[in-house]
Amino acid sequence: FVRFMESHWFVWVTQMSHIPMESDYEKHQDWLSMQLVSTCNVEQSPFNDWFSGHLNFQIEHHLFPMMPRHNYWRAAPRVRALCEKYGVKYQEKSLYEAFADIVRSLEKSGELWLDAYLNK
Repeated sequence: FVRFMESHWFVWVTQMSHIPMESDYEKHQDWLSMQLVSTCNVEQSPFNDWFSGHLNFQIEHHLFPMMPRHNYWRAAPRVRALCEKYGVKYQEKSLYEAFADIVRSLEKSGELWLDAYLNK
């Protein structure tokens, strides 16, 4: 039961910041820009920090993968300021929006699969 719950938690936490992101590899963007378009943050709150194990700071996690997770909140304002300075979009959403994005993504994938399956 614990493994069942853990696996579901892990999927929701890791996918809430990745699945709905659309990145275009043909644009030949710099490394920083690619990290920022391929992930987003989920708003900081005591619950979100606890629930996600501080991985609600996915932008900072991608930029500083060796940084201890409990320090991401300290880097976030600096990263946000850097993005504002250079006009790079820093995406952040609520936990509800992140979960809704996962459901929409699953729905879209299911429709694509069903269309391919039924129209072979």
